[in-house]
Amino acid sequence: RHSENATHAPVHSSNFFFVKMAIAVVASPKVAVACSAARATKRTAAASAFPAGRPALNTVVLKRGVSCRPLELSSSSRATTLRNPRRATVTSQAFAEPQFKVGVLGAAGGIGQPLSLLLKMNTAIKELAVYDIMGTPGVAADLSHCNTCSTVKGYMGDEELEACLTGCDLVIIPAGVPRKPGMTRDDLFNINAGIVKTLVEGVAKYCPSALVAIISNPVNSTVPIAAEVLKSAGVYDPKKVFGVTTLDIVRANTFVAEAKGLDPMEVDVPVVGGHAGETILPLLSQTSPSVSFTPEELQSLTVRIQNAGTEVVDAKAGKGSATLSMAYAAARFAEACLRGLSGEEDVFECTFVDSQITELPFFSSKVRLGPNGAEEVFGLGELTDFEKAGLEKCNELLIKSIEKGVQFGAGEATASA
Repeated sequence: RHSENATHAPVHSSNFFFVKMAIAVVASPKVAVACSAARATKRTAAASAFPAGRPALNTVVLKRGVSCRPLELSSSSRATTLRNPRRATVTSQAFAEPQFKVGVLGAAGGIGQPLSLLLKMNTAIKELAVYDIMGTPGVAADLSHCNTCSTVKGYMGDEELEACLTGCDLVIIPAGVPRKPGMTRDDLFNINAGIVKTLVEGVAKYCPSALVAIISNPVNSTVPIAAEVLKSAGVYDPKKVFGVTTLDIVRANTFVAEAKGLDPMEVDVPVVGGHAGETILPLLSQTSPSVSFTPEELQSLTVRIQNAGTEVVDAKAGKGSATLSMAYAAARFAEACLRGLSGEEDVFECTFVDSQITELPFFSSKVRLGPNGAEEVFGLGELTDFEKAGLEKCNELLIKSIEKGVQFGAGEATASA
């Protein structure tokens, strides 16, 4: 499933003279330190999996002398003003040393494995705790061979959940079954609701102050489930529970960039509402940089963003759902959370949270992340008539999913109901 082959460029004999000259120069004590630093920079640059056109990232030197290259997945941290949190520029990570423990619950699955790999590359993470009901010893062993700054520990089964969660600053939950052709996210409720409830009960016991990022679908219901479980345990903090909707933003940015011939790394489309079908509402009128759309483009782009998950499920012909792009999006959101926890200012993401900006108790919109989680939840801004109509439909569908999750989380319903 992966290749270990490597290609090496041949060294032409005509280059030997220049090699000898280079050796003579490098031998000088005056340039020894500079050469050492250059080699470290070259090694970390070669390891980057992201576009070469990105802004240069600074090398972070850890206290123990290990040099780690900051990896940034996208525009998770954007320098901006609070007046206009929608638009900003990409900035680089600047952690003095790894400092956080991050737990991935469901780490042996289709999302969990690539997500764990991306998190292993994050220089903010000191310890990566990977948990699942099976398979995590192998995942942990595999990841531990990556020469990055974090350590990896695998945990398996109910009896090891406590050790996995204890001390976690951030818990990410991709556990559950994936979508199959013909299934909606709500079809997953019967299985995934119970899984999320059990895992969040563990969070309440063993790391109640951690940020909790929920990927398990249906997010529109699993986030309310998590909130109710934490309320029952007396440890609910509405600033610290998130539904990861970042994939909707990633897709919207990509599709708009393709349609308008823009650099997708520079496009920012706020996507609000929920994380299923017509509850996903891209605010295309607020796209940055500002672009115009015909009515036909608005309709087609909106529908494609809303149905992008189904697009992948159908393309995989029953053999999976959106795992790689979801892992990418979740790693971006995790990076934003860790930047906020570290005290970095102006870190913004759209996410599904406890909210008061609409009449619904939970809603996805742009938030400012900080040491306490969602420090500020932003409103929707000015909407077009097209977006207002979409919002009305979104709310109509979203409230049903939220109520279903609240009832299940409070123990008033069963998953089969």
